[in-house]
Amino acid sequence: MKPSLTDALCTRCGLCCDGSLFADVELANNDEASALEVMGLEIEDADGEDAGLLLQPCGALKGTRCSIYPHRPDCCRTFECRLLQEVKRGTVSVEIAQGKIAEALRQIERVNELIARLGAGHERLPLKERCAEALALSEEVVANPAMNRKRAELRAAMTSVERLLRETFLEQGRGRS
Repeated sequence: MKPSLTDALCTRCGLCCDGSLFADVELANNDEASALEVMGLEIEDADGEDAGLLLQPCGALKGTRCSIYPHRPDCCRTFECRLLQEVKRGTVSVEIAQGKIAEALRQIERVNELIARLGAGHERLPLKERCAEALALSEEVVANPAMNRKRAELRAAMTSVERLLRETFLEQGRGRS
């Protein structure tokens, strides 16, 4: 039996839930927000008419799988990254897509290693925010040439990751948040 695309790609990726692609996810309504809060997920109250935001990385993500899959929000049910859409259209093979996912995960792991080397990296922040936090160091640290090399290496690695994520996983002009 041939595995589904979700099994072959999505459950081996998790980038749409781990804070790499998005900082937060807009929820459909207050009932959805309340249900997710009851499940222990971190919801940011929205201003005005919006229902709220599910903060990323998602607390329901366990490894690369959603632990609340049958109860996930509408935005998660309907989101398909650019790579998944290309596989569905037949313009990219499953094997090539798996390779692109593996490359993205490798590059993100490298960024995480560099963040850790700088002594920063609050795991509950999205990737881009963790990187910014690691780069926002005090003046005395900035005067250290070795630390400046590490910061330059992190900037270059993060730039490469952002380009890869944008070109591979995000549609032009569309995203969750």
